[in-house]
Amino acid sequence: MYDIEKIRGCFPILGEKIYNKPLVYLDNGATTQKPQCVIDSITDIYTHYNSNVHRGVHHLSNICTDKAEEARRKVAQYINAQSDTEIIFTRGTTESINLLAFSFGESFCCQGDEIIISEMEHHANIVPWQMLCERKGMRLRVAPINDKGELIVDEMFNLINHRTKLIALTHISNVMGSVNPIEQVIRKAHSEAIPVMIDAAQSIPHQKIDVQALDCDFLVFSGHKMYAPNGVGALYGKGDWLNRMIPYHGGGEMIDKVTFERTTYNVLPFKFEAGTPDYVAVIGLGTAIDFINSIGIENIENHEHTLVDYCIEQLSKIDGIRFIGEADKHAGAVSFLVGNVHPYDTGMILDKMGIAVRTGHHCAQPLMDRFGISGTVRASFGMYNTKSEIDKLAEGVERVKMMFG
Repeated sequence: MYDIEKIRGCFPILGEKIYNKPLVYLDNGATTQKPQCVIDSITDIYTHYNSNVHRGVHHLSNICTDKAEEARRKVAQYINAQSDTEIIFTRGTTESINLLAFSFGESFCCQGDEIIISEMEHHANIVPWQMLCERKGMRLRVAPINDKGELIVDEMFNLINHRTKLIALTHISNVMGSVNPIEQVIRKAHSEAIPVMIDAAQSIPHQKIDVQALDCDFLVFSGHKMYAPNGVGALYGKGDWLNRMIPYHGGGEMIDKVTFERTTYNVLPFKFEAGTPDYVAVIGLGTAIDFINSIGIENIENHEHTLVDYCIEQLSKIDGIRFIGEADKHAGAVSFLVGNVHPYDTGMILDKMGIAVRTGHHCAQPLMDRFGISGTVRASFGMYNTKSEIDKLAEGVERVKMMFG
């Protein structure tokens, strides 16, 4: 049984009122709310054992270090990494991709080489690769999507050539919820000896991810999209790749030996973790993973799949609704427009009804250009959302339509 009321009871913010109306939080693609256990874990650290990690021999430092490294093991187990040394803690998906773009690019890329992405990528999976291409004299290739918001796989494969150094692809579109056939892309890329990075920011809270089964070379995600604190995420990389890559940041922790003549680097994963990490958020990420595991990611996936289908069904009944992205395989989010109403106006009216949605280009301006629009309204779902909340969303959209004629 999926005890939705028990789950909702774990999230104190869901009891808040917005303009004297119950909060309907449908902005989980931007960030998820935090369960009480994660909030308590943060308080517990600062109250009982706060101390910098890895560098101390005293009792508090040892406790904090053990808990932070336990969190690394939890992440490794959650995505089934071969070793916890393959988990690099970062500030989130954006930093993880920037780390990879610099370290992979400086280690393996030369003038004339190419990186392949898709037309549906978040800016975080566009700009770092553009910066690499500008720095190294490389070329960024973009695989197109169809009118349903699905990757045209054959077109992506046609872009592959002897200069292709990496394919970087989102697992699930943050705008449309389109689920990409990453298994197929990885198999094809590996047949050409090309590594693949998967942006799992929008998939990791919604479905089980097994990096060994996928055989992806790199995978990135953010903690705050999976009920963990903000400011923490991870880069998973196969050890062979990570060992051959140069570090992204220099400073403390990532060193083996420093002289004024040269520096040698620490072993994985610390080679890529310069300076004091946000160990409070790291430990909170471990707590969030425990919480997800207590419910079961498969149970969450089934619940949310029902919500997405129900949302599309209910909104489809409203004249003038236009969905942006109607992929056969979708998860997590529904993007739409209400007639000719500007997304911002729709979002403002829904907000007055206590309904939180995201409006705008969703850090995907090239995708907006592809559809000839400036933005969308996006409803995105989490483990605690309900069909009754979707009914309220549909009522709100009807009101928008009525107000704007």
